[in-house]
Amino acid sequence: MDLADRKNLLESVDARTRLAGSNRMEILLFSLGTRETFGINVFKVREVGRTPHITKTPNMPRGVEGLISLRGNVIPVLSLISFLEYEGQPHEYGKTMMVAEYSKRTLGFLVHEVDRIIRVDWEKVKAPESVLSSNQGLITAVTELDDGKLVSILDVEQILANAFGEAIIVDIPPANVDQDVCMFFADDSLVARRKIVEVLDKLGVKHKHATNGAEAWGRLQGIAAHATQTGRSVRDELRLILVDAEMPEMDGYVLTKNIKSDVRFTGIPVVMHSSLSSQANHAMGKAVGVDAYVGKFDAEILADTLRPLLER
Repeated sequence: MDLADRKNLLESVDARTRLAGSNRMEILLFSLGTRETFGINVFKVREVGRTPHITKTPNMPRGVEGLISLRGNVIPVLSLISFLEYEGQPHEYGKTMMVAEYSKRTLGFLVHEVDRIIRVDWEKVKAPESVLSSNQGLITAVTELDDGKLVSILDVEQILANAFGEAIIVDIPPANVDQDVCMFFADDSLVARRKIVEVLDKLGVKHKHATNGAEAWGRLQGIAAHATQTGRSVRDELRLILVDAEMPEMDGYVLTKNIKSDVRFTGIPVVMHSSLSSQANHAMGKAVGVDAYVGKFDAEILADTLRPLLER
């Protein structure tokens, strides 16, 4: 792929907001110089180009190659292959760099080459389970191309946690709620689930969770059915629902659309929690009816967003 193609690759990102609620996503395919094909949500990628000069600095974390200046901003550059269990680096690895935005933080990712953008149904995006077990912590999902080739979708949250450490949760005042108040959250990232639980524990809120959108919708329907059978409102069972935007099998947009179209969940706010922080993604969340949109991962902002919704 030449430079002009790379520049044109992402030009229509904002037009992709029409995917909201369609249970489809667009993945940018790339390689690390090995036989595997990898993917990343196209909304995370700002641009793709040749790798500029990287300034090496001392005491960089493992996998961080150094720093570059990008239009006046200094950003870290990570070598993705360093986080996966490969020995050595393939020939010409790192000649291409993807510039990605993650939770309002800009980073460079070194790759071998970028292929193309594909559109896939979330139903065909599966949790890795035993596939690629050695790298399972860094692979959030796997999908299959028409030719049968598997695409491993990287867990950017886990990669950044490995490189820079997990965010430290500061003291968070508890919410002014009864001790039996419960909420539900869905997120496919182990790092995110761990951090969400820390925040909810500090707020003093009980919680239930699911690891993907389809599982979440099944569990929520079960909770609603039980509430109906016992003559209770679902709101008596759940005060709030927190959903990730990107999840295997059913994304957060379709999950929110399902919740908002089911009268049993009337009055229960839905908060979207995502590393996709662009205005386009906020618009997608608004299109399906989310009540609030929070970027990952700022524990204080998450707590401040959830607290009034839990207390009201």
